Amino acid sequence: MNANKTRVDVFNGLLRGEIAAAETYQQAIEKLNGQKEAAELRSFHDDHVKAANDLRKHVHDLGGKPDQGSGAWGAFAKAVEGTAKVFGTASALKALKEGEEHGLANYKSAAENNELGPTCRTLVNRLMNETRGHVSSLDQLISAT
Repeated sequence: MNANKTRVDVFNGLLRGEIAAAETYQQAIEKLNGQKEAAELRSFHDDHVKAANDLRKHVHDLGGKPDQGSGAWGAFAKAVEGTAKVFGTASALKALKEGEEHGLANYKSAAENNELGPTCRTLVNRLMNETRGHVSSLDQLISAT
């Protein structure tokens, strides 16, 4: 398989995860509207929208076609978040943290892919660090609930 095809596939996988994250954060923001956690979640949502846009651009730059939807992970994330809506703020935050940890694992896996060039690796590392920050902040929010 050629390196660009591999890179496009890796980045489209990460893109689907970012689309799913943005969708899930949107649901959580609606559920927590008016609560103090909502402002921080809006910031995380915006981070995921920006990450998705960065990944789309990167796929284009590699000559690929960016995926449009969140795929199977998006359906799972929506189901988890829908369940969390029934059980309250702490459950919603824990579901979001689970999603971030899943994303972090995907970024770690991509970072270990030897076929990614330096530009690809730089983007993966930046988004991985951002995701780590989300996990840490969600831990703090969970502790405060």
